[in-house]
Amino acid sequence: MVDRVVEDLADVVSILVGSKDSFRLDVSQDDGSQWIELSLQPEDRGKVIGRRGNTVRALRTLLAARGRIEGERYELEILDPD
Repeated sequence: MVDRVVEDLADVVSILVGSKDSFRLDVSQDDGSQWIELSLQPEDRGKVIGRRGNTVRALRTLLAARGRIEGERYELEILDPD
């Protein structure tokens, strides 16, 4: 299940940033949640976060809805660039 969620999220993020090569998604599990960590290029962070965080909030809402359907809990974290 989580693989399909990551694929779907990758499709959406690639539309926002323009390329699947400019970000990385990693998944880990903790306390019953599936943590999806999104690593972006610094110039793409604003595209994914959006004005006042609206875009990332929408992505998290979609993940929460998907999790309710599947009986899972998905958390999205955008990592700071190294």
